[in-house]
Amino acid sequence: MNSTNCGNGSAEEEVYNAQRVKKQYHRHSSQQIQQLEDFYKEYPHPDKNQRQQLSRELGLDQKQIKFWFQNKRTQIKAQNEKADNNALRSQNEKIHFENLAMQEALRTVVCPACNATSLADEDKSHTLHTLRMENARLKQEYQQTMDYFSNYMGNPAVDSLKKYPVGGEGVGVSPQEDYGHMPPHSEHFVPPHDSTGTQDLDKSTLIEAACGAMNELTELFRVNEPLWIKSTGEGRYTLHRDSYDKLFPRSSHLKSTSARFESSKDSAEVDMAAIHLIERLLDVDKWKDMFPTIVIKARIIESIDIGILGGLLHLMYEKRHILSPLVAPREFFFIRYCRQLNSSTWMMVDVSYDFINELQDADPMRSWKLPSGCVIQDMSNGKSAVTWIEHVQVDDKSLTHRMYRDLVCNGQAYGAKRWTTTLKRMCERFAFSMGITSKPKHELEGVISSLEGKQNVMKLCHRMEKSFCEVLSMSDKLDFPQLSDQSSGVRVSLRRSNGAGQPEGFIVSAATSLWLPLSKENLFNFFKDENKRAEWDVLSSGNPVHAVACIPTGKNPGNCISIIQPFVPEETKMLMLQESSIDTLGGTMIYTPIDLAAMISVVNGEEEMQVPILPSGFIISDDGRASKGVGSLLTVAFQILVCRNTLTKQLNMESVATVHTLISSTVQKIKLALDYSD
Repeated sequence: MNSTNCGNGSAEEEVYNAQRVKKQYHRHSSQQIQQLEDFYKEYPHPDKNQRQQLSRELGLDQKQIKFWFQNKRTQIKAQNEKADNNALRSQNEKIHFENLAMQEALRTVVCPACNATSLADEDKSHTLHTLRMENARLKQEYQQTMDYFSNYMGNPAVDSLKKYPVGGEGVGVSPQEDYGHMPPHSEHFVPPHDSTGTQDLDKSTLIEAACGAMNELTELFRVNEPLWIKSTGEGRYTLHRDSYDKLFPRSSHLKSTSARFESSKDSAEVDMAAIHLIERLLDVDKWKDMFPTIVIKARIIESIDIGILGGLLHLMYEKRHILSPLVAPREFFFIRYCRQLNSSTWMMVDVSYDFINELQDADPMRSWKLPSGCVIQDMSNGKSAVTWIEHVQVDDKSLTHRMYRDLVCNGQAYGAKRWTTTLKRMCERFAFSMGITSKPKHELEGVISSLEGKQNVMKLCHRMEKSFCEVLSMSDKLDFPQLSDQSSGVRVSLRRSNGAGQPEGFIVSAATSLWLPLSKENLFNFFKDENKRAEWDVLSSGNPVHAVACIPTGKNPGNCISIIQPFVPEETKMLMLQESSIDTLGGTMIYTPIDLAAMISVVNGEEEMQVPILPSGFIISDDGRASKGVGSLLTVAFQILVCRNTLTKQLNMESVATVHTLISSTVQKIKLALDYSD
């Protein structure tokens, strides 16, 4: 009996072992998984023929293909359900706490007139009825008053605003106009404080919109997958549109079929304490100073005290523009709300809002900001951790030159990484100007010994950078279409100086952009090399140059300010002030001629705003085509003072032709020096 059992046990064990040998597990290779993932994006439910095709290409069984797609669909469904559950759980908790707060408030309600703790139900009903009647009466009186002023008194505020279309940017001038009486270059009209009618807005509605945007942004920072997806190639985070729409359902603001969404998230550590950083971000002038290569105009239209909710709320206008006149600028009217979350953390949210409806003649906005912003956390070592989210809906593809469409339309141009990278560079620059960061040693660093002198020179260079970036927007109408080549990207325009730190008179600006088969680092090093400057700098007439002083502005050796002296005998009292910088997104090199006496006065601490400058330079960026090989986009821009008094048509055309020839010659010299031809 025992032997029989043993025999049976041995036989069962052999069968079991044989089954284990037959059942072999197969692990897909990373290449197979990637191909399956790519195919799933297009065809999540492949038919039999598609499965057979994949089976041949990948060397897998059709059953393996079938089971992989079943598992993938189950996984995606589980992720979506998880996102839904998280959203419902968050809403449930919010409603629960609100319910508890209301219950507590009802238990402790006190009448301010008689200090009674509560009212009887009959008294409450009577009081509510009285309040409703009073509210209806006041609404009727308000409407009657507004109708009276509208019908009999007119609306001067609205009429005056109609003279300034929102979509424009200054006044374009054609050669046929009277140049002697051309108005100064005007900025985008933004209604001044208390003139837009925003005081008539429902304050509670604005606060509700700001708080709703803050809650949404908090959720976007809190949740990762499946709401945020990391791209395999570049490692950028973008929103999963279906998951986002489930969490935050809303109708599309821009109705055009060409409108698109851009979303991104990025983090960085910056050299500035959180309290100082948030102060700079909330001051509109310092906000522009922190992002000179992105924000060219910004205004606070109105500030609102939001009382017991805490924080600060602004109604704002902002114009953004980067890299080249071939890139379309973006304009936003939005609410900015900042709130301190705890002793070391702040959150700032921006969200577009229709509070300029009375501008009836305004052009339709092509940019709409969904809840975007940043979280700033102090690190207790003079630094801050910043996480940034950008989320917008835009319709600007038709306004962007094809050379920059890859960079702009994939979200890199205005994305979160550009904001964090720029913020990091500017905070580092500020730390160097204050002597906080240990500087790398440079042989010409000690030429300007005083900290005050270095800071003054850095202020002048910062103004130079802002002035250069403002010129690149070229948002006026093209003054000379016959010299503005749309195919090659050349832009020429004329403006009158506004007198603020610029030479007085009429200024011609010209800019062009081109693609070069070089990395941004190699292209930047080419322009930084003093020995090669004579190869591209038309104004140097082939003569060599050398730096006589240097001020580091960052840890990278390329981030510095240089005072350059050209070897031109007749220009012994003329110098070149230049600032260069490079980061992970690209580089800039901006320079301006400056008189020796003026340079000495700046170094000695005199007011740098008294020194007129007219900057020219280069901006280098990726081409947005990482999958197509190495390439960079280069923007070249020049400015020339035409005359100080009356500008005749003949002098005007000669000056424009000169600057057009100057920029064309420079581009040809650059291509020749780099051994590149179209």
